[in-house]
Formats: sequence, structure tokens, C-alpha cells
Amino acid sequence: MASSKFPSIIETLKPNLIIYDGFQPWVATMASSCNIHAIMFYVSSTSGLVYLYHQFLHGTSNLTSLPFSSLYLHDYEIKKLDIKPIKPRDEKAFAYVVLKSFEQYHNIVLLNTCREIEGKYIDYVSTIGKKELIPIGPLIREATIGEEENWGTIQSWLDKKDRLSCVYVSFGSEVFLSKQEIEEIAKGLELSKVSFIWTIKFSKGVNTTIEKMVPQGFLESTKGKGMVIEGWVQQSQILNHSSIGGFVTHCGWNSMLESMSFGIPIIAMPMNHDQPLNSRLVEELGIGVEILRGENGEIMKEEVAKGIKRVVEDKTRKQVNLKAMELSEKIKFKGEKAIDEGVKKLLKLLC
Repeated sequence: MASSKFPSIIETLKPNLIIYDGFQPWVATMASSCNIHAIMFYVSSTSGLVYLYHQFLHGTSNLTSLPFSSLYLHDYEIKKLDIKPIKPRDEKAFAYVVLKSFEQYHNIVLLNTCREIEGKYIDYVSTIGKKELIPIGPLIREATIGEEENWGTIQSWLDKKDRLSCVYVSFGSEVFLSKQEIEEIAKGLELSKVSFIWTIKFSKGVNTTIEKMVPQGFLESTKGKGMVIEGWVQQSQILNHSSIGGFVTHCGWNSMLESMSFGIPIIAMPMNHDQPLNSRLVEELGIGVEILRGENGEIMKEEVAKGIKRVVEDKTRKQVNLKAMELSEKIKFKGEKAIDEGVKKLLKLLC
């Protein structure tokens, strides 16, 4: 456990300031006992933090009382996420753990976002939480060439495609799709007739292959049109390629920030955690579309195809691309300035 080794780390380094992940509230407790400033860095979306606060304060998953009509959950999402009302001081509840960390010790909280993306949500949490929220994001890994052995093959394939003609499909490192979900997505990709590059990951210990999980004949019928890769790739390299015109994603916050920073429209297919609320943000900002689900949240090939075509081929393409590029430019223009301002406030704290 990192917590058991932390006191010796503090003793060795003797830091003046500790910036800690909000999901590790014990760090603030230990830092306080050593008279060290501890600043929380909340790495997920602020809209998700709005929801956690609402759930904690009101003990309900119902968002109708929030002043934001853009934040809502479908019934199947509430059921899938197994969201239940929580009781005050329910120390096992996820919302309690995060907000306890949020409320501890210091009135400054760092956020991996920016006002151009989540300005009104930053203001809302700042007011109800009585904290100074400092957005210093988006903090993403830069697209650097040559960090993976299969990049040459991927780049060569992408170079042959027209500008903005392909979609990149990935569900992050923690979402493992079922065979049924993979089959529906595969059928949707084939139905869309849009070129694609798709990375699929299997849970550790699962003995299977791409060939066994996709529909029979899929790899052959999409040969040349699609590339399917098992395992890890350097996502930022792919998103930064000129042929990519859309990103089919689970809406994990890091993936969202990468897509927004590179100006790539998002085709949202949220799975769990704060991803449904991140997906609502996509449509609110006008930088993409959300793929509609069935009544019980099931993925449907027709809707997958429809969502992809809306971003890559249909009349909505120009508008969505323009919005995505405008947001990207705003982020680039103000990003470094936001980090500089955040550093100045932290230095002032130590003086």
C-alpha cells in the first residue's frame, strides 16, 4: 500500500507542497499531520463532480433539481451504474470518498479542465463547495512519433486515406466489451461504409482473439476499409493524423480531452462511471453526437452507423467539425496561460 510508505517519502523529500489525486483522501490527512500544504487535483470531469455533489447533498440520483438541463441520466444508465441514494457520512460510498477529499484542509482545488469546456460547472461547484477551483487543463500527452513498434504500419495505412475520412474506435484501457457488443459495433462500422481503425482490448486472463469476437467474415469484408488492432496503441498519434474525422469513444475524461485538444469530433458511446455525463457534454458543446441505445442500453448496429455517418459524411459534418476546431483553438490559446496562472497561485500560497 502506498499509504504505508508515504511518511518515509515525506521525510526523505521534505516537500513544501503536495498535489494529490482526489481519489486518495488519506494523502491530505498525512500531509496535514506534517504541516504540509496539500492541494487536491481532480482528474475527472467537473460535470461529474457536480453530479457527485448533488448525489451526496440530496441522497438521490435524480438530477431534475439541478440548474442544468444538459445533465441527465437515462433510466438504463442509472440501472447499469447501480446508482443508489447515499446516506450522509456513508464512508463506503464513492461520492463520500471523493467529496471528503474535496472538502479537506484547503480551499484550493486543481481541475484537469478549462473554462471553455466546463465554465458553468466550475462556477457551480465553487459556489456550493466554497472552494477556489483552478482549471489547469486540458493536460494531455503530446502526440510523439515512434513510441510504439506498430506505429509505422498504422501511419502507412492512415496515409492512404483521404483527409477526415476515417473514424478511430477505442474504448480505453478499462472497458472490455462483450462479444455481443463487439459484434454490433462491427456490424455498425460495416453498415456505415466509413473507413475505420479500431483497437480492441481483452481483459487479462481472457483467452480469445479478435477473429473469434467479431462477426464471421467481418475482417475479410472490411479489408482495406478497416484496420483492427488488438492491444495498446498511442492514441494521441492516431487522433493527430489528418485522415481522422471522428472518434468513437467511451467518453473517458482523458480520451475526451485528447479529442477536444486535437479538434476531433466525438461519436459518444458511454459505458460507465462519469462517462454518460461526459457524453452529454459532447452534445451541449456541439462537438459531436451520442449514439442512441435501446431501451435497456443495448448497442444497435443501425444507430452506430447513423452516429458515424452524422459526423463523417452527413450535412451535419461541417458544423460539428467547425465547433470541434473552434474549441481546439480556444484550448490551445488559453491552455498555457491557465497553467501559468495556476502556478502563480500555488507559489503565492507558499510565500
